[in-house]
Amino acid sequence: MKSNQTPAQIHRIRPTLGAHQKLKTLVLHILSPYINAFTFHSSFRLRSATSPKKPLTPAAAAATTTVTMKYNPRVSSSRRKNRKAHFSAPSSLRRILMSAPLSTDLRQKYNVRSMPIRKDDEVQVVRGTYKGREGKVVQVYRRKWVIHIERITREKVNGSTVNVGINPSKVVITKLRLDKDRKSLLDRKAKGRAVGDKEKGTKFTAEDIMQNVD
Repeated sequence: MKSNQTPAQIHRIRPTLGAHQKLKTLVLHILSPYINAFTFHSSFRLRSATSPKKPLTPAAAAATTTVTMKYNPRVSSSRRKNRKAHFSAPSSLRRILMSAPLSTDLRQKYNVRSMPIRKDDEVQVVRGTYKGREGKVVQVYRRKWVIHIERITREKVNGSTVNVGINPSKVVITKLRLDKDRKSLLDRKAKGRAVGDKEKGTKFTAEDIMQNVD
């Protein structure tokens, strides 16, 4: 390991060495602790790598089993790719993304959780500065991802009045404007939700169990 001699003592022991050799000796003396430590760790890693490994027990093997996740090459988790897809989405996709949840009464009535918001729906703001305000949707501004609600306005510096944009996720729909297409969409969503609830529930009914017992 590290030598007990100082550089000055080394110089006195070897007075006949040249300047180049003295410099080399001094550098080796300073770096010798690091060289010895590096050699020790390298030999330890080599012994660890070449030493035979003990076989794993069944429990340990089960614990170290790797699980392969599903991977879809068309789906990215990149932040910038998702932001680009969001802000460059066409109007047809923005319609779906600008959905709002239904109120508790409507959810129980139609068995539907949310719907794409549209003009003439009646909504209530549940979060934000205008929490508690109710009104009819006068415009769905898809370019800015907001909706305009009647009586939720502000006054500009020049005295004119403009609507305040509200994010659809900050409101609940209290009354739907129903037409043929909207009713068809409600029916489709309700059927899909019913099938999903049935699959998540019990796989067998009481009648099926009694038949198996017989």
